Amino acid sequence: MALEITQFLLAAQSADAKVRTEAEANLSQFREQNLPGFFLLLAVELSNDGKPTESRRLAGIVLKNSLDAKETVRKQQLVQQWQVIDSSCKSQIKSLLLSCLGSSVREASHTAAQVIAKIASIEVPQKQWPELIGSLLVNMTQQGRPASVKQATLETLGYVCEEISHQDLVQDEVNSVLTAVVQGMNVEEKSLEVRLAATRALYNALDFAQTNFDNEMERNYIMKVICEAATAKEGQLRQAAFECLVSIASTYYELLEPYMQTLFQLTAKAVKEDEEAVALQAIEFWSSICDEEIELQDYEVPDSGDSSVQHSHFIEKALEVLVPMLLETLLKQDEEQDQDDEIWNLAMAGGTCLGLVARTVGDAVVPLVMPFVEANIMKPDWRSREAAIYAFGSILEGPSIEKLSPMVHAGLKHLLDAMKDTNEHIRDTTAWTLSRIFELLHSPSSGFSVISPANLQQIVEVLLESIKDVPHVAEKVCGAIYFLSQGYEDAGPSSSLLTPFITQIIGSLIATADRTDNTGSKLRTTAYEALNEVVRCSNLSETSQIINHLCPVIMEKLAQTFELQILSSEDREKQGDLQASLCGVLQVIIQKLSNTDETKSIILQVADQIMMLFLKVFACRSSTVHEEAMLAIGALAYATGSDFLKYMPEFYKYLEMGLQNFEEYQVCSISVGVVGDICRALDDKILPYCDGIMTLLLKDLSSSELNRSVKPPIFSCFGDIALAIGEHFEKYLQYALPMMQSAAEVCAQLDNSDDEMLDYGNQLRRSIFEAYSGILQGFKSTKANLMLPHAPHLLHFIEVVAKDRPRDETVTKAAVAVLGDLADALGSSAKTIFKDPAFFAQLLGECLQSDDEQLKETATWTQGMIGRAFSVCG
Repeated sequence: MALEITQFLLAAQSADAKVRTEAEANLSQFREQNLPGFFLLLAVELSNDGKPTESRRLAGIVLKNSLDAKETVRKQQLVQQWQVIDSSCKSQIKSLLLSCLGSSVREASHTAAQVIAKIASIEVPQKQWPELIGSLLVNMTQQGRPASVKQATLETLGYVCEEISHQDLVQDEVNSVLTAVVQGMNVEEKSLEVRLAATRALYNALDFAQTNFDNEMERNYIMKVICEAATAKEGQLRQAAFECLVSIASTYYELLEPYMQTLFQLTAKAVKEDEEAVALQAIEFWSSICDEEIELQDYEVPDSGDSSVQHSHFIEKALEVLVPMLLETLLKQDEEQDQDDEIWNLAMAGGTCLGLVARTVGDAVVPLVMPFVEANIMKPDWRSREAAIYAFGSILEGPSIEKLSPMVHAGLKHLLDAMKDTNEHIRDTTAWTLSRIFELLHSPSSGFSVISPANLQQIVEVLLESIKDVPHVAEKVCGAIYFLSQGYEDAGPSSSLLTPFITQIIGSLIATADRTDNTGSKLRTTAYEALNEVVRCSNLSETSQIINHLCPVIMEKLAQTFELQILSSEDREKQGDLQASLCGVLQVIIQKLSNTDETKSIILQVADQIMMLFLKVFACRSSTVHEEAMLAIGALAYATGSDFLKYMPEFYKYLEMGLQNFEEYQVCSISVGVVGDICRALDDKILPYCDGIMTLLLKDLSSSELNRSVKPPIFSCFGDIALAIGEHFEKYLQYALPMMQSAAEVCAQLDNSDDEMLDYGNQLRRSIFEAYSGILQGFKSTKANLMLPHAPHLLHFIEVVAKDRPRDETVTKAAVAVLGDLADALGSSAKTIFKDPAFFAQLLGECLQSDDEQLKETATWTQGMIGRAFSVCG
């Protein structure tokens, strides 16, 4: 069989599709018949220096892909498959892989390193491969081991550190790993390959090194070795060393003070003199320092300046030398940079870092940048003019309005003129800068805007002329129109200033979306996004007729998409993207016109035709449901109210498909939201569909395949359904409540030190409270006592949440509201469950002191409900 597997692996890479397919089928058959044997043969193939490199490489890749997958459920299945294999077979496989690190064939040892790391990711956390680190370190410490073995071993250590958590190794193992890695980096090491593998391994091991970095002597040695590598003669090694410094900047910011002088000299030299890949990492180091300091400023307690990490003000201290260094990089543009989103060069990195510096130090950056702008803005060569505008645009976020206002007022006319510059790089950067100005310095509702009745007409004229420019410039102009419109949202009388230009702006954006020269650019999508913002932020009392005329134009465009010739998957994708944009515009039109009773009638007149179009969009995409169409249907349900019932027989099958779409979980989440919209529109008329909907929602909650982010909206949806159907929700209580209670218990076990988990926990808590609120309100008139047995659990959950520190305000609001709903619904029965008034009195007292008016209002209402319940009882 060993001979056969070599042939199969070689044939699976054949240019002949028939040979390839047959070989793949043979490999699959062998895998299914005897998985442990299959894995063992793959390991034998990979570790055998007598076999062809091609078959060895594929053997390793197949083995690696049999241990890991991006998709969580598949990954769990593969882990379980490995875990049930007989331990002696697994030992043989691991032994073969470790021996393969000594292979003279680089590709084989490299692949073996990756496979070892995948096995480690399964076994090390379970303490099932305790000898791994020791086995690897032998390769580093035994005399006479060739450089190739050390290189493969360091590579393996790096991959292992990448795969496992720092909690999976004991400190002695961490110390040994770091010792081996740092020795491998040392200047005494003659082999570049070993030094490079060691430096890359250190990058992955830095998270493990907290204890070592806390020790000054060890830290000094590690930093010395990295700094030496950063000045090595080989560019690859210098780049890897700077990558380590970037990681250290964010991981060990608070320990950097003694090294900053040296690090500034190293980074400045790299930025000025080194090859681009190294210089980019040197700039990234300062961007990381900025990120840390911005975060520290965001989380500092204003009165005490207290935060867990000391703010060292590195950027402020380096400002006078750092800013000139960054400004110099802005002159190193690429000719092609505006056309290609993939390009990342020195000028772009420098501008990004300059923007972060501005956010870090605020006003202090302005006097250091403006002389550069003034010196370069009128120069004949395009690079100087573009760099000046890019520098200007980069510092608009951070400094105060008072500091920026005079220079923006003075520079605005020049920027509008620059939109006619003969060089398209300059027009591109200018359009980006204008969009930044409109985003950050145009807010009439807050009382400040660089745009006035005096200059608005010129601004609009320049933008509408420039939107005809080449696609990458037009795309930035769409962004400028987006933010120009957004500034007028809720701006009172000021919003009327844009009204005279709305028809012209809408016409230009539609013409831009229809351009045929936008291949490969995001111009069409950007144009429609700008159009949405223009409609959303317009003054409805003045623009309702304009929007009324826009609606049939967009409907016609959506109808035309069904006539497109679809010959390939690319055609299908383009059709889907266009339909998404047009459904998005219709959603905004529906929402805008639904805001007043007078304008809602416009939508009601065309609702049937719009719904027919949305249903046709669904029919275009057999199994998957179109996100944007689903969102737009939610808006239509709100607009049409109980009349939406007539669409349910036809629409329900697509809603079912959406609720079962686990793979595209955003579609599932949006579909859950639309159920809520329909509940609010139909009230108890939704009852005939509730069995099907509840069955699917409960199935979604039970699924391990569905992304967890969909689960909070499902609980909120229970509340919407209960509110809509009232006492009829009783039959679902026995299924919904256990789910809600077990989710409440999950909340207590979540890791709150992880920001993502903290956010998810807050969503989950809030949605559980919303579910209870909906059920209590739905049962209030007739069946409130059904909730009596569940009230203690709910109160306990509120009590647990009330003790959370810090506590999310939206969660507090939902907790206080459900407390009021409980007292309101149970009435005279409430006294039996409100046995301990201390905790809720404390919670309400805290809320009544809040600055949030809505929270105060909710707390006052809840206090009243509890008081009433007690006075009724007696």
